[in-house]
Amino acid sequence: MKKDHMHALILENYGDPFVYAQIDRPRPDHGEVLVRVKASGLNPLDAKIKAGQAALVKQPLPAVLGIDMAGVVVEVGEGVTGFAPGDKVYGMTGGVAGLQGSLAEYVAVDAELIARKPVNLTMREAAAIPLGFITAWEGLVDKAKVVAGQKVLIHGGSGGVGQMAIQIAVAFGADVYATDTDGKKAVIEWLGATHIDSDTMSVTEYVDKYTHRAGFDIVFDTVGGDTLDASFEAVKPQDGHVISSLGWGSHSLAPLSSKGATYSGVFTLLPMLTGMGREHHAAILREATRMAEAGQILPLLDPRHFHLQTAEQAHTLIVNRSATGKIVVEI
Repeated sequence: MKKDHMHALILENYGDPFVYAQIDRPRPDHGEVLVRVKASGLNPLDAKIKAGQAALVKQPLPAVLGIDMAGVVVEVGEGVTGFAPGDKVYGMTGGVAGLQGSLAEYVAVDAELIARKPVNLTMREAAAIPLGFITAWEGLVDKAKVVAGQKVLIHGGSGGVGQMAIQIAVAFGADVYATDTDGKKAVIEWLGATHIDSDTMSVTEYVDKYTHRAGFDIVFDTVGGDTLDASFEAVKPQDGHVISSLGWGSHSLAPLSSKGATYSGVFTLLPMLTGMGREHHAAILREATRMAEAGQILPLLDPRHFHLQTAEQAHTLIVNRSATGKIVVEI
């Protein structure tokens, strides 16, 4: 293979399998760095984009997908002063809005979207962090202003966003609870939260049991649909706050309004789509690095290993919801 080429997975049509191909290696423009990708973290959103089911974040085809990545800087473009060749970095950098994704050997990324990788984490672990952590931080810290002593409820606690939200809330000193299936109880408890099986307990029952009928100070919905409606029921009146990363449906705000509580939506990809506010993502990732190095966050990985040639299988696990942790493709 020529030096100015690389291997990548190409999506030619929505819903089709990837095509393993040799394409031109990108060059870093002004403000960008060229990264040798070592790992690409997969998210449910990646699978939705591949299937053509993510209307707000479609990737013009043909395209290289992959939102999260970790790798090594090999070249810096003009105007970049914060990184140098050899730096190990990670970030949520592409796979949407015409930005090349991470299912490739190299990617040119905006230096404002990346941070240095935690020294105590592997490339696989680092690649599993960005989307989940940034979403959780924007919701809990930027929007809800979580503080010590609050009762925080996370819906979907074992998911990519959920597991990061639990660990952030715990690190801030909150009293954390998380809904998930009974089979995820051990994971939820390992993350530091009290497990709630919402299949067997009603909203009224777990609000009564864990908050003495007062309601939760913060409710973070990572599931959407009926779970967002349940969040409005579970939140504390007056100063309670509901956050959702999947608030796309139609919902009655009456239960929320009647309590005088507040709601915030989180749309993590907005800086990538608009080009505005990207530096804040890097700032959040620097917090992730600090917390990881302090032992406060650790992504839970599916034990199976995948590479570019087997990434199709990895996407199938996402679609079938049969993963037992974050799935990462090594490159």
